[in-house]
Amino acid sequence: MAKKIGVLTSGGDAPGMNAAVRAVARAALQKGMEVVGVRRGYNGLLNGDVIDMNARTVSGIIQRGGTCLYTARCHEFREQEGVLKARDNCLAMGLDGIVVIGGDGSFRGAADLSAAGIPCIGLPGTIDNDISCTEYTIGYDTAMNTAMEMIDKIRDTAQSHDRCSVVEVMGRNAGYIAINVALAVGAEACITLERGYDLKQIAENMLETSKSGKTHFIIVVAEGVGKTQEITEQIEELTGIESRATVLGHVQRGGNPTVRDRVMATAMGYHAVELLEKGIGNRVVGLKNNEIYDVDIQEALAMKKPFDDDLYDILSKTAF
Repeated sequence: MAKKIGVLTSGGDAPGMNAAVRAVARAALQKGMEVVGVRRGYNGLLNGDVIDMNARTVSGIIQRGGTCLYTARCHEFREQEGVLKARDNCLAMGLDGIVVIGGDGSFRGAADLSAAGIPCIGLPGTIDNDISCTEYTIGYDTAMNTAMEMIDKIRDTAQSHDRCSVVEVMGRNAGYIAINVALAVGAEACITLERGYDLKQIAENMLETSKSGKTHFIIVVAEGVGKTQEITEQIEELTGIESRATVLGHVQRGGNPTVRDRVMATAMGYHAVELLEKGIGNRVVGLKNNEIYDVDIQEALAMKKPFDDDLYDILSKTAF
């Protein structure tokens, strides 16, 4: 049985990370364990930047965005020497396991540290929802709602000026945020890496719809596609409709987490502690068939996540 564990956040921040940290700390304390918070990701393990945690340490953070433990990417940890140094520091601190909240890169580090003798459990924390072993990642719902609210506001000004607004949303190389938000805001088109796109066809659809009196348009572009300004200029050239590009950027990472993100983060965090309590490591906690489960980290990293083509088809049939 684990007697002392650590928790860290690594990679990009995501709303709901604080809820996960809170759940890990309080679940462990309730089970009689000691808990330390490792600050700034794996850097904290290498530098000994840790804080003792109690119930009050994590009080009042469940509603906050970002991460109270801070986060960073750690180049030194990518080398075996860095992993071994982190292992030695964990042993010196008496840590029996680590909960790592982050994305694929963070999980690779967790797998390396597990192989070195420190059991690690990964929690999927990223707004991109691009972790293949889970249907849902912490921060995804909040990011989608933020993007939707921003585009709703952009539509107000697009409508006032008879414009086409081309809006880039985050998601790295995945189009999950883009397609869901496009449907939610009633966009005329969604451009992602997963599906090819034809700007001439989009332009033709816009011009045809203009004949019925429509004068403003929204096109959502996934971050991984890039070229948002170029796409905007081409749309204007093909249609003659004034078009403006907007990159929403890191506003999507901030804000108070939604109910769904808080609940999922709490449930996943609790499950992670249960695994470490049993001495189980090298696992990733995820959501499958709407239930919390866990899977081997290496198996998780090897999985491929399908794109929701059904949503894309629904958008294409309802957009214009």
